[in-house]
Amino acid sequence: MKKFNVGIVGYGWAASAHIAAINAGALGQVTAVCSSRRLDAAEMSAKHGCPIKTYSDYAAMLADPDIHVVSICSFHRHHRDQILAAARAGKHMIIEKPLALSLADLREVERAIRAAGVKVCVCFEMRFAAQFREIKSLLDRGLLGKLHYGEVDYYHGIGPWYAGFSWYSKAQDGVSSLMLAGCHAMDALLLCMCGDVEEVFGYSTRSANPAFAPFEFPSTTVAMLKFKDGRIGKVASVLDCFQPYYFHTHLVGSEGTVLDDKFAGLDKQWTKLSYKPVDSGDVSDHPYEEQFNSFFAALARGEEMTLTGLRDAVRTHEVIFAADRSWQEKRPVKMAEISNADTPVREATARTGVSALR
Repeated sequence: MKKFNVGIVGYGWAASAHIAAINAGALGQVTAVCSSRRLDAAEMSAKHGCPIKTYSDYAAMLADPDIHVVSICSFHRHHRDQILAAARAGKHMIIEKPLALSLADLREVERAIRAAGVKVCVCFEMRFAAQFREIKSLLDRGLLGKLHYGEVDYYHGIGPWYAGFSWYSKAQDGVSSLMLAGCHAMDALLLCMCGDVEEVFGYSTRSANPAFAPFEFPSTTVAMLKFKDGRIGKVASVLDCFQPYYFHTHLVGSEGTVLDDKFAGLDKQWTKLSYKPVDSGDVSDHPYEEQFNSFFAALARGEEMTLTGLRDAVRTHEVIFAADRSWQEKRPVKMAEISNADTPVREATARTGVSALR
């Protein structure tokens, strides 16, 4: 018997990857799935190799005292209400990004999680990828010296050929190119650069190809970050491209440089690094197992998890909201505008009930 029983809400692409990763670890096991679709418990149990109880009522699953953790894999527009309900029920959470679709909602879920005293793991899983573990090791060992410039860019052509495009392209779930997908690049940049961001300037554009016309928001954005100590960062999020998936990483320091899977020191010669670069947007390739193992281990110790806990996730969301506000309002945005905002009134997004499922 494993220590933590997990209930999944929203049974789609991400949920399948979550179930496999949770069950592969030593501490967690999926025992319930909640979906608006009618699911057969016997079929689900056979498919995933473990006893699974099925629910169509989220509140009923939350009321089950045998469930310790809820994994939120539903449509993005439902995350806020499902997080609030889980916090009220005293459940720990694994949360697919985003935490919230507006700054006001972010503040609300942050307050609710802290007030409930529950622990969360937010799925910015690139922090657990071999590439960024090794890069972080290089940085911690001082092999790049002090970083003064960094860019991490997300290139992933998402069009009608892509599963989920019909809802990814809608503002009610996608929100922006950066929030929908480029958030992973932003989070990776913040991991590598460390330090506080002072100001963000964002630009937006879109492809003329009609395949990308359904996007209800600009499908390409670029965010320029100025850190308080004068360093500079850049994140591009490009969803309207015809090319293989590419997670471009370029970090420049006083003693060396990293470019994707290469390192150059003071000799100015490239050396191939040992890791395989992040090269897929498929959730089955994401390092969920490592991330969830870390979460469950921290939970067993009664501690907040490192790397992808609430604090780091909130910080990444704040910078994303600043970048999106910048291109929308065509002006630089000071992070003080974002970090000092504590608006209890929800911004103009569609309100949904906790029973809304995927």
